Amino acid sequence: MKSYVTILFVFICFGAFAQLPEGFVYVKYVIPDLDVELRYNSKNNFVGKRIDGYQSNKLILTKEAALALKNVQEELLKQNLCLRVYDGYRPQRAVNHFMRWAKELNDTVNKKTFYPNVDKSNLFVEDYIATRSGHSKGSTLDVTIIDGNTHEPLDMGSNYDFFGEASWVNYKHISESQKVNRQLLQEVMLKFGFKNYSKEWWHFTLKNEPFPITYFDFPIK
Repeated sequence: MKSYVTILFVFICFGAFAQLPEGFVYVKYVIPDLDVELRYNSKNNFVGKRIDGYQSNKLILTKEAALALKNVQEELLKQNLCLRVYDGYRPQRAVNHFMRWAKELNDTVNKKTFYPNVDKSNLFVEDYIATRSGHSKGSTLDVTIIDGNTHEPLDMGSNYDFFGEASWVNYKHISESQKVNRQLLQEVMLKFGFKNYSKEWWHFTLKNEPFPITYFDFPIK
């Protein structure tokens, strides 16, 4: 019976969802207790609208990235902490949505929250918006740490998706506790095979990503 359950679990995780390309999984089937809040499936993002390609709050990653993330979650649980994921696989059509939005210079609904010190006309120049995203390759994700009891996120010194130096990993002008929280996130993610992006404390990519040159565009549903 035990072996049957194991086989069934593997089938559910890695083969039962025909709509996903081979090599991709719904992460909740690998990490059932993972907290997922896909910001681009809501209006709570720098665009202020649900983004093209996001049709549900289901986190998708490559199998390798999901298994590595499982190790991170298990490590944090020892400290009564958990992960919260804000984004994982991102369809190319979502990136295209960002590009169209960036060219609409009068649309600044969420400027005060997400890019108060950056002129929208400079978002391309300063690399906040790009024509391609590592997220579309399936092994990049945006993540933070939450308290295991309250489910409140640890204070990282800037909000997720804040465009500015305050989001840089080694930004100096934050409190010591905020620096400690950032360092914890960096250490645990790097320990289990991810690499960071120095200008976004939340952004990590699996070092040995299985699709390093392929950008996918299937919807999240």
